[in-house]
Amino acid sequence: MKKFLILMLFVSFVTFAQQKEITHKLKEIVVTANKYATPVSRVASSVTIITAAEIEMKQKSTVVEVLRDVPGLAVVEQGGPGKLTSVFMRGANSNFVLVLIDGVEVNNPASPNNGFDFSTLQISDIEKIEIVRGPQSTLYGSEAIAGVINIITKKGSGKPSFTFSGEGGSHAFLKGSVSSAGSLGKFNYAVNFSRLQTEGISAIKGDNFENDGYANNSIFAKLGYDFSGNLNFNLMYKQIDAAGDIDQAQKNGDDPNYTFDSKTRLINGKINGSFLNGKLQSSIRTSYFTFSGNTNDKEDAAHPGIKSDSKFDGRRLSLDFQNNLVIGKSNIFTLGFDYRSDKASSSYYSESSFGSYQSEFPEESIGTFGVYLQDQVNYAGNFFASVGIRYDNNNKFGSVFTYRIAPAYLIRHSGTKLKASFGTGFKAPSVMNLFDPVYGNPDLSPEKSSGWEAGIEQSFLKGNLQFGLTYFNFKITDMIGFDSNFKPVNINKAESKGIEAGLTLQNISGFSFNTTYTYNKVNDVSESNPNKEDQLIRRPEHKLVVNANYNYNGKLNINLSANMNGKRYDNDYSVWPAKRVVLDSYTLLNLAVSYKIFDYLTVTGKVENLLDTEYEEVLYYGTLGRSFYGGLKLEL
Repeated sequence: MKKFLILMLFVSFVTFAQQKEITHKLKEIVVTANKYATPVSRVASSVTIITAAEIEMKQKSTVVEVLRDVPGLAVVEQGGPGKLTSVFMRGANSNFVLVLIDGVEVNNPASPNNGFDFSTLQISDIEKIEIVRGPQSTLYGSEAIAGVINIITKKGSGKPSFTFSGEGGSHAFLKGSVSSAGSLGKFNYAVNFSRLQTEGISAIKGDNFENDGYANNSIFAKLGYDFSGNLNFNLMYKQIDAAGDIDQAQKNGDDPNYTFDSKTRLINGKINGSFLNGKLQSSIRTSYFTFSGNTNDKEDAAHPGIKSDSKFDGRRLSLDFQNNLVIGKSNIFTLGFDYRSDKASSSYYSESSFGSYQSEFPEESIGTFGVYLQDQVNYAGNFFASVGIRYDNNNKFGSVFTYRIAPAYLIRHSGTKLKASFGTGFKAPSVMNLFDPVYGNPDLSPEKSSGWEAGIEQSFLKGNLQFGLTYFNFKITDMIGFDSNFKPVNINKAESKGIEAGLTLQNISGFSFNTTYTYNKVNDVSESNPNKEDQLIRRPEHKLVVNANYNYNGKLNINLSANMNGKRYDNDYSVWPAKRVVLDSYTLLNLAVSYKIFDYLTVTGKVENLLDTEYEEVLYYGTLGRSFYGGLKLEL
């Protein structure tokens, strides 16, 4: 490993020593890394930015599809479109990833572990997605143990426009979207309605099983008003209604009467002000997030005497007051205060051959107040660093202190950037882990992480070609496991380390190319675990993504991508004791073609899983084979 890193450093400095400047990277702006619009060239964290243009180029329909190509992420879909979907960042549990929409946390407070299910997110209202890897709790508090995924929605500007799109294809897939955006004087707006539905496939893998369908309605509206050049207000509303069929886990298999539905609501209001000739930027934000879900299993011939019904409800109120003060040319200080209140409740009823069972979890809540301070340093236009500290106080488990330092150094004449970071993170116990009347443990402590990374980014050909290499290593302690009575306790430890590498070619005569490789070794290193060298389940050690795009004259666009995942492991829970099994490696090849017939009309077509590869992301759960889609987009 050390020899490889030294070799790459040598190649970067010698081969590209004549490079004059980093141009492309200076044009990219990221907000999530510092809670302040910052050129990517000045950010030490590992960042991936996905724009609406890239999403359209690849003809993605959901956020799940988009995230599959991101280095450091492993996406696991439990039985086809609309089914429970987890994202592991650098091998960490999916609930160790903080998910934001316009900076507002949407991790589910009704989830047993505060995780987020990505399956419901469509892409029609997305402007860009920013992924920041590594511990980020200093700015964001709980959940940001492994990193942050921030989904930034569209904002209206310019002359009002209207867009209509429709797509259909395999498995009775249908998707339609209607949107409008623009500005009228000091008022701006963006609205969208989109619907996605499919007959799907059987969630549980098998022959002659019934398909498990899925439907999703999404509504989005963002309204803004500029009171003056120094003060503006934005109000955003997002609603997702999803419903579909699911199956029993592994042993009981296919189930024709097992269904779920969920309702998600997000309201976000924010006031932005600029003072002292732009030296001070302040914002006040308040948001309200709700989630309600229901799974219902009716009795059927294949499962006589078995039925169940469960309901979950979660709500979050959050407040944030942030100030960014520019001092000279060298420092940007960020001082912020935030507060969040999580509430959750649930109920469960079931009948089986063992009799009936009922459980009620009355509404409980927890509140957390946080204060954070960060200094962004700019020295001579070459050395940049972010140094931050944070203090959180929770009304149930007490206080937590986190910190982070992230320096970067630019060698402009060679187009080289050296970067490193070290930070700590934490995740608060969920409402259910603390207060479940049967299994809860009010004495739980926060789960904690510490991690570092170091890397190099090399730009050449006037910024049109970039290479990057990063080594990362982080540890998680006080992880919540379960004792012999199935009560949650702080007992486990995990370690993750690996490499992320990437090469990107930007638009040379209409041709673009990028490839990323991720090596990730992640282990349970708890003292009680006798198999500390075993890779954690459902995380591949190796992942390679290759994407090539050709655009001719702004009309014809051809995109070809390959996503290669190495073998991974899972547990077979249909036997006792559960048996560790291997899920074979696989490659998915996708082709997307679009042609702009007129300036206002585009026709699209794509083939996913072109090679009709058979694979599993979760043992015994189905995945899509070769699938064909076609559509139209009308822009007025």
